[in-house]
Amino acid sequence: MNSFGKLFRISIFGESHGESVGIVVDGCPAGIPLKLADFNADFSRRRSGAKGTTPRRESDLPRIMSGLFNGHTTGAPILVIFENTSTRPEDYSRLKDIPRPGHADFTAGRKFGGYQDYRGGGHFSGRLTLGLVAAGVIAKKVIGPVEVRATILEAGGNADIEAAIDRAVEARDSIGGIVECRISRVPAGLGEPFFDPVEALISHIVFSIPAIKGIEFGSGFHAAKMTGSEHNDNIISTDGTTETNHAGGINGGITNGNEVLFRVAVKPTSSIHQVQRTMNLRSGRLEELTVEGRHDTCIALRVPVVVEAAAAVVMADLMLQAQQADRVYKK
Repeated sequence: MNSFGKLFRISIFGESHGESVGIVVDGCPAGIPLKLADFNADFSRRRSGAKGTTPRRESDLPRIMSGLFNGHTTGAPILVIFENTSTRPEDYSRLKDIPRPGHADFTAGRKFGGYQDYRGGGHFSGRLTLGLVAAGVIAKKVIGPVEVRATILEAGGNADIEAAIDRAVEARDSIGGIVECRISRVPAGLGEPFFDPVEALISHIVFSIPAIKGIEFGSGFHAAKMTGSEHNDNIISTDGTTETNHAGGINGGITNGNEVLFRVAVKPTSSIHQVQRTMNLRSGRLEELTVEGRHDTCIALRVPVVVEAAAAVVMADLMLQAQQADRVYKK
């Protein structure tokens, strides 16, 4: 459904052009210092406005409605809510009957019988990742000294990201990208060999981020071209440190104490400014569609901090399960 996690559990809610979006974080340890300014850095990384991103600008001011008292988490569920203030629902009036190619407009209608909020993608919109980033800010406090950092490696198949964006803007088209995430100082022994491997848990939440189409850990698909002698990571220390890290910090679904490394593929935004042909579900005829509204040329530019948040949520849940994180924060 709309929840993820066992001990550190998040529940996401809202629609792109509805009243609000947000997140509920349940199972957060008590006593963690938390203030509104703590969210600023990650929110600024996700915020639009730069070249290649949507011109829709939201204040993204978090309202923490519960679970916080005297500047510290209480151990009760934390509700974080964000009001949507820059909405233009009229831009999406045609999409109920004329779904965008490549978008969830069609599947949403089939799933929810036409009752879905189709404005701006509704509950399927990347707007909802704001709540996930908020949960990530809290999760990063839980998992210290473990650190999570994601960066964009390429856009549109080009390591020169700015040049790729310029070409896409000129063509009135969109492009995808590759984002890499590294989790350092990870304790060995997190995860389970079957059904809850670390790769499976990270993949589960990462594929909940709109536009993600692929994921690989360590050497990933390149491993299929390597021999065992090339791919095996020689252990060079009693703490499990390895000479290489083709395994991406995970063996048998369990962290091995090395850096957890994975990469994700982000597809091009489906809403583009070129004319496309699609089905009018009401008339049963093909029509030309020009998408209105404000959209990202390259959504991958804003994905790194969302991937970080997703990975941090998994780490928080696993560390609490393994008693590697305290239920009551200790200074």
